[in-house]
Amino acid sequence: MSKSTLVQGAIFAVVASFGTGAAYAEGHAVNLEGKTVDFVIPFSESGGSARWANFYAPLLSEALPGNPTVVVRYRPGAGSTEGANWFQEQTTDDGTLVFGTSGSTQFPYLLGDPRVRYEYNDWQPVLASGTGGVVYLPPDLGAKFDGDFNDLKDEAFLYGSQGATTLDLVPLLAFKMLGLQVDPVFGIEGRGDGRLMFERGEANIDYQTSSAYLKSVVPLVEQGLAVPAFTYGSLDENGLIVRDPTFPDIPSFKEVCEATDGCETSGVEWDAFKAFFISGFAAQKMVYLPGSASQAVVDTYTQAFKDIIARPDFAALAAEELGVYPQLTAAGAVSASDQATQVSAESKAFVLDWLKEAYGVTLQ
Repeated sequence: MSKSTLVQGAIFAVVASFGTGAAYAEGHAVNLEGKTVDFVIPFSESGGSARWANFYAPLLSEALPGNPTVVVRYRPGAGSTEGANWFQEQTTDDGTLVFGTSGSTQFPYLLGDPRVRYEYNDWQPVLASGTGGVVYLPPDLGAKFDGDFNDLKDEAFLYGSQGATTLDLVPLLAFKMLGLQVDPVFGIEGRGDGRLMFERGEANIDYQTSSAYLKSVVPLVEQGLAVPAFTYGSLDENGLIVRDPTFPDIPSFKEVCEATDGCETSGVEWDAFKAFFISGFAAQKMVYLPGSASQAVVDTYTQAFKDIIARPDFAALAAEELGVYPQLTAAGAVSASDQATQVSAESKAFVLDWLKEAYGVTLQ
């Protein structure tokens, strides 16, 4: 891997005891002792994907046989499609490369974005992480929010966006459904850059995925510098959108939509929102091995993630860093990957028409 094209993140090396590491290695065909695993994400180092990857990196270092050094590397560009295109071309087969995706990687693939030269079906999923997202406002506008956006429909909103076909599709569609006048500023490299725009006063509405919200926005809320408006919600066992369990005191978008004049929670627009919400958040972040990786490598990573999730302290660690969401491995990760990379023809057609009309984006 060319160091000149990568921005190296923090290096995590967690060394288990010799006895534990040796016993683990003996039970696996793959031993990564003395090696470096590159955990590449196609975003900048300031957003939710970076926080997610940096959460798992030291745990992977401890769980993988041989306790390799796990390095989080950042390869942002074109709303994550540049990094995904790069990963598509990799032929590493020894377990020293994994790739982390987000909904912003899935959406261009789903919509037929011509920049996409990657194929999810060629990759091998070993972890799927659900997450959520929180939309928030500055205090002056937050004072006008009382569970609906009826008093904010004439406001001129600015929103820092990675692009209309990235994960930002979900908030942009939500803003449309609420009848808000939102002017997106396209071209930021990660949601963390959108938050920085908000902090500098260059944007007056923003959203962050749960992990980034917990770390970087909750302190703003505590200082009176930001006011949460809604989460995207979470799916219950019946497939209905309910309050996000990580943020039970913040209303879901469905609740706010129902309370806002002109916003409907049925029909083709709602169906499209829900379809892309499921693809973008229910299994938003996933870890893949290249298609060239051997079955032994896939099995090794699957077992490592199983062991991580089975740790007695994992639930508490994850709740604090990532939120309360499913972490799926093995067949669960494969199923989640399949669901996250498929939407109905009707929802796709609606979104393509809306993107063309609202932003002049033509993909096909």
